[in-house]
Amino acid sequence: MPSAVESPETGGSDSPSSAKPEPKLGFWQQFWEDIDCVFERDPAARNRWEVLLTYPGVHALFLHRIAHWLWKRRCFFLARLLSFISRSFTLIEIHPAARIGRRFFIDHGCGVVIGETAEIGDDVTLYHGVTLGGTSWTKGKRHPTLEDGVIVGTGAKILGPVRIGARARIGANAVVIQDVAPGMTVVGIPGRAVIPPHQRRIPAHGIDLDHHLMPDPVGRAIEQLLHRIQELEAQVARLNQEREQDRQDQVRCE
Repeated sequence: MPSAVESPETGGSDSPSSAKPEPKLGFWQQFWEDIDCVFERDPAARNRWEVLLTYPGVHALFLHRIAHWLWKRRCFFLARLLSFISRSFTLIEIHPAARIGRRFFIDHGCGVVIGETAEIGDDVTLYHGVTLGGTSWTKGKRHPTLEDGVIVGTGAKILGPVRIGARARIGANAVVIQDVAPGMTVVGIPGRAVIPPHQRRIPAHGIDLDHHLMPDPVGRAIEQLLHRIQELEAQVARLNQEREQDRQDQVRCE
């Protein structure tokens, strides 16, 4: 279960972490931590004031933490109202009941949707157009769980109560409907794990931003088919050449 430190008063955790627990933070300590993590993942960020005033992902996360605090105290209407106001200004929809850990970053942010029972661990990054959606109308767990360090590429959809393992990468526009093992990279529709961890390029800071360079399994299959067609065409050309040579030899013999 991913850690989720969110309380505006105490920074209390909603779920236990398998790793050594990080120290609890107060609301404002966590607020500045959310801002500072932007500089590790967005080279365009210049200073705190710029991030604070112009990054909708930061605005949405700040308001969500307040809305979630209200939701846990059963102030459901106020929590939903604050969530609605946040969506109106940021174009990011996060249900107040969703549990989000520390140093969460939404890059650009437009079109992100996070459902009610979604759980997000620490150091998770989402790009614009990502959906953490449900596949059922029944009550209970119906949205994804993202463990620590997960990166979800532009336009990806993760649907249902699936678990995305720690430090997994979800490629741009992928549709994930099954669990993903820790450290794996997933691309395609439906999502398929295609790159084992030892073959990935991971920079020193541990975040692989080359989600646009992930291999396409469909493209690979087409490439293999084209290669096979070229081999068959070469064989046919060689056989035709041999047949023509045999015909000429027969003509000379006559």
